[in-house]
Amino acid sequence: MEHHSGGSGAAANSNVPAFLTKLWTLVEDPETDPLICWSPNGNSFYVFDQGRFSKEVLPKYFKHNNMASFVRQLNMYGFRKVVHIEQGGLVKPEKDETEFQHPYFVRGQEQLLENIKRKVTNVSNIKLDDMKLSTDEISKVLNDVQHMKGRQESMDSKITAMKHENEALWREVASLRQKHSQQQKVVNKLIQFLVTLVQSNRVMGMKRKMPLMLNDSSAAHSMPKYSRQFSLESSPAISVRAARPGVAGPNPKKPRSH
Repeated sequence: MEHHSGGSGAAANSNVPAFLTKLWTLVEDPETDPLICWSPNGNSFYVFDQGRFSKEVLPKYFKHNNMASFVRQLNMYGFRKVVHIEQGGLVKPEKDETEFQHPYFVRGQEQLLENIKRKVTNVSNIKLDDMKLSTDEISKVLNDVQHMKGRQESMDSKITAMKHENEALWREVASLRQKHSQQQKVVNKLIQFLVTLVQSNRVMGMKRKMPLMLNDSSAAHSMPKYSRQFSLESSPAISVRAARPGVAGPNPKKPRSH
């Protein structure tokens, strides 16, 4: 490949960024052709074997060995990756090679480097009229900012107060839960006492009723079965007494004598 010297001219031009100067020198250096070189037409350059290129070449010209950072720098200066399209389909490269191109990065035309600009917002292109703000607008903005600041401070104080109230509520809830637990224990003991008392009263009532029932049943069993019959049969006492000797009865009527 034909070697074109001219790195000194690019370096001498203060309008050319250091990155472009180093890139030009790097592509022009015949010793790095196995890893980076011009394309056959000179309108682009190739990077071969990105792994070796980032380890062996980048540290010599830049303060890093990161291929992604190198590609990012190229994009910032308007370089684009060339994609070959044939017959309507993408051709998968057989080798690990990447081609980059820029309209002002051309072999043998080093003077064009000063036309390559970094993609940044150019403040000088903004109209001064657009940047001017009236005093009233500035005052309004400041007032709005002050109002927002006051509202923010008010919200902060409210949040702090709510936080304290929340903590007090939680403490009160914990106290109420403790009191409720204690009261529940007292109620349970009271219910247990009442149940025991009712059960003991029932037992005492049963014990009191048992002797009466026993006395009634014993009296009924001690009376002979014929006692009631005897009492009923003994009621016609007059007839019995009249049958006894020595006991006068009613005088029978004598027949009248004629």
